[in-house]
Amino acid sequence: MKFVVAISGASGVIYGVRLVEELRRLKHEVTIITTENAKKVAEYEQIKLPKTDFNENDIDAPIASGSFKFDGLIVCPCSMKTLAAIAHGFSYNLVTRAADVALKERRKIVLVLRETPLSPIHLENALKLSHLGVQIMPASPGFYSNPKNIDDMINFIVGRVMDQFDIKHNLYKKWNR
Repeated sequence: MKFVVAISGASGVIYGVRLVEELRRLKHEVTIITTENAKKVAEYEQIKLPKTDFNENDIDAPIASGSFKFDGLIVCPCSMKTLAAIAHGFSYNLVTRAADVALKERRKIVLVLRETPLSPIHLENALKLSHLGVQIMPASPGFYSNPKNIDDMINFIVGRVMDQFDIKHNLYKKWNR
């Protein structure tokens, strides 16, 4: 499968980094966009970002066009600024333009929200996109898999994102009564 993964300026850039690692390990094609704020957050969180294909200002990149085919767009993590821009069709950078393209072309979009608590505005933006078919996934790890460390919690979220595309993985123990 072919994915566009955008890493925005929310805390939790490790989710996007791990997602890219796993998708590539499983031989999926991944195009990466990072925002300037993602770079700042990554530095603060001491996370090394993967080599980026495009930055947010590369508005003339191929993924800014509907003729660039991909199976899914994943914004991981997704800041509330990015959520709001996507919900309102405000294509101010390559991440939001790629989302705009995905929406108009009816391609799958997953937004991994990383904010708490959520304001009524955040909830309304998420609901608006959910009604349009966008998968809204707060980065809320489940504990039924008995995580032993932070990596287990990160893998849970990454695995759940991959589940949205029916990608087989062993990142977390599935619910089993």
